[in-house]
Amino acid sequence: MDRIPVQRALISVSDKTGLAELARGLVAAGVELYSTGGTRAFLLKLGIDVRDVARYTGFPEMMEGRVKTLHPKIFGGILCRRDNPDDMQSVSEHDIATFELVVVNLYPFQQTIAKPGVTAAEAIENIDIGGPSLVRAAAKNHSFVAIATSPEQYAEILDEIQAGGTTLALRQKLAGAAYTSTAAYDTTISSWFAGQDDDSLFPPTLFISLDKQADLRYGENAHQQAAVYVDRAAHGVSLVRARQLSGKDLSYNNLLDLDNALAIVRAFAEPAAAVIKHNNPCGAAVGADLAEAARKALDGDPLSAFGGVLAFNRVVDAATSELLATPGLFIEAIVAPEFDPAALQILTTRPKWKANVRLMAAGPLDSSPSAINYRHIEGGMLVQEADVQADPEKEWKIVTHSSPPGELMPDLRFGWALVRHVKSNAIVLAKGRSLIGCGAGQMSRVDSVEIAIQKAGPRAAGSILASDAFFPFADSIAKAAAAGIAAIIQPGGSVRDDEVIASCNEHGIGMIFTGRRHFKH
Repeated sequence: MDRIPVQRALISVSDKTGLAELARGLVAAGVELYSTGGTRAFLLKLGIDVRDVARYTGFPEMMEGRVKTLHPKIFGGILCRRDNPDDMQSVSEHDIATFELVVVNLYPFQQTIAKPGVTAAEAIENIDIGGPSLVRAAAKNHSFVAIATSPEQYAEILDEIQAGGTTLALRQKLAGAAYTSTAAYDTTISSWFAGQDDDSLFPPTLFISLDKQADLRYGENAHQQAAVYVDRAAHGVSLVRARQLSGKDLSYNNLLDLDNALAIVRAFAEPAAAVIKHNNPCGAAVGADLAEAARKALDGDPLSAFGGVLAFNRVVDAATSELLATPGLFIEAIVAPEFDPAALQILTTRPKWKANVRLMAAGPLDSSPSAINYRHIEGGMLVQEADVQADPEKEWKIVTHSSPPGELMPDLRFGWALVRHVKSNAIVLAKGRSLIGCGAGQMSRVDSVEIAIQKAGPRAAGSILASDAFFPFADSIAKAAAAGIAAIIQPGGSVRDDEVIASCNEHGIGMIFTGRRHFKH
């Protein structure tokens, strides 16, 4: 049957959003409501007449609500096939009421486990049993029953009921959404149980539940379609959960660049700014305040900064916005914890790009970065611990005859914190805790060194060089010395470390081995 009139609705929801409007609309359409526990109490308080499921089944709620709807008179009324004589005979013999609409959303398991200090017992009590069973039963019998699992569906369901009944097309769509809902719910529970095993960082089966947030204009290139999804299990700061305050829709490339920019500024406690172009930093700096950090970051490579994306780790203020509004400067997107009203006014009215710039408010940067990285390859997924662990300075070793000058230690720390965010082979030149030259993604490390020196120009003299991995040959040291680089920090670990150290000693360059590599492919 295509259009099914709705005579009765079973309602059992944890999230009461939109429930009052739905229930009133159903009653106005002549639908008889059945409900349980908290949902029924909520509706009665609103003056909405609703039948008690326990009275209907003749079986009381028990075990502190663990057993409520698990009864043949409920599931028979949902699962009966109206065109099957045997089913309808059973309905008649056992005095079963049919339900043409089931409205269920599940216990808030995800929200519960996200709370600080939640116990295992609390988590387990928030594993819904009856709810998923109702959802699956109604979705299976969608030829005759509509299943609502989200308040966002209520308006469309009411419209069809008021037009004479739900259509098969709607019921099929709702059934698909229902199974998606229960699959995601079970995925969250499974992942939580896996997380209870301290030895199971990488469980035998990995589930990832993603909800589509939006279609994007296109992917990396105009001929590629793309979309952005939200990870249900992810919490804390992220681009996909940020609020867009102004500007055009974000593109695929915007999101990639903003994500890396945000990761960079989160690495610093001081006011910090980062400028990203093609997923590598062309500018980054810390300063006494955000405006100083922004100026230094934009000065790192002004040519490349044109059309880049920016990130800040402080609320963007008017002074910083005045700098960003400088004539001739073009910015694609900016992400920050927040933008104060004066800054927002400047950025959306003053520069030539005005309301086109994408402004993203990510919220306070007080959560920890994700501990796990996922990367798709053809036919599977690579999973690893994220490279977010601190590098203890006590493990660093000065391996040259002379130590790096003490005044360069802030730059060495800055360069080492930054280089892990640059694509390998990664070379960073820093001075005044600011990026002045970057070599990224080259097939040989010496090429990255040459590019970084070229970008820095005369500023390379007196700067520090940070390398994400060891130098396989001493040729990079000779080029660094010729450019006037004063100190080097790198992991060490090459079979030719002795040659590299000897070259540093020959040129009077102090070098630190950190003992930890930071490839980023």
